[in-house]
Amino acid sequence: MPLPDSHPLLSADTANSPLIRAYRGQRGDRLPIWFMRQAGRSLPEYRELRVGNAMLDACLTPELASEITLQPVRRHAVDAAIFFSDIVIPVKLAGVGVEIVPGRGPVIEHPIRTAADVAALRPLDPAALAPIREAVAATVAQLGSTPLIGFAGAPFTLASYLVEGGPSKDQIRARTLVYSDPHTWAALLNWCADVTGEFLRAQVEAGASAAQLFDSWVGSLSEANYVRRVAPHSKRALDHLRGYDVPKVHFGVGSGEVLRAMHSIGADAMGVDWRIPLDEADRRLGGGVPLQGNIDPALLAAPWSVLESHVRDVVDRGRAAPAHVVNLGHGVPPETDPDVLTRIVELVHSLG
Repeated sequence: MPLPDSHPLLSADTANSPLIRAYRGQRGDRLPIWFMRQAGRSLPEYRELRVGNAMLDACLTPELASEITLQPVRRHAVDAAIFFSDIVIPVKLAGVGVEIVPGRGPVIEHPIRTAADVAALRPLDPAALAPIREAVAATVAQLGSTPLIGFAGAPFTLASYLVEGGPSKDQIRARTLVYSDPHTWAALLNWCADVTGEFLRAQVEAGASAAQLFDSWVGSLSEANYVRRVAPHSKRALDHLRGYDVPKVHFGVGSGEVLRAMHSIGADAMGVDWRIPLDEADRRLGGGVPLQGNIDPALLAAPWSVLESHVRDVVDRGRAAPAHVVNLGHGVPPETDPDVLTRIVELVHSLG
């Protein structure tokens, strides 16, 4: 079904914004920029707002989630807001016990390890997504022509958290399950695809003008394993947006070897991490794909002369692609000086 007439892509002119035009492969006078994790720990106003509010509680309190989403737009004048939430929110709303442990990340109360564990998982009730819809609607009402990007975790990353019980450097348990019980693995990824797809769909229906599927752990997979055991489920997640004319961005950490396969699931644009230059990413993708990235987050703490040179190089290499959305190659580190981000935005806009 088409987007409603009240959707920002139709009513607030976000369709003609630099960001949306770039995601659709069109270059304009302004080079768009936003930062992954721009809403969060690097901002003093965020830290002040979070006092007394646990992470997942903040994500599910519409007025807090909306305000946190808007903070970096006000401060940095970026070309998009990214909805403030967490990839485990749809898992929590579907009834899985999960908490964000400071200094560690999402921790699953009862890890999913067997076929019986997967069979016990329940579908996500659409009514549970009401706080997400409310927060998105409140946010886009204030953004005007600045697009909001919805986001969700890719099935492999969600499944990795569920199987490992929390963050893991190598996803050994998850990758073992791929081989030892492929049927259980497929059932788990189907469940993950559906809950995260519904999460993304709720954001788009409520007003998000673009959608990003984020695969944190995809770099632990071989290309063959990704294509056979993961890609169909990532496609299933994005298929929840079928019929909605919103740009879809796919980003993965350590994804250089699977860029082409990740693009093939139905993504319109590809996010690229800091490990390969954008002109090489363009070559691997065969040309013709809008790119997003890929300033190295480590350089945010470098002297300005070093960082400026790097940003200029990223912009120059991004010219190989039909369009380019400047971003980091991963998220903003919490210790980043916010003024540095504002200065990068000003630099990129001057290079448009």
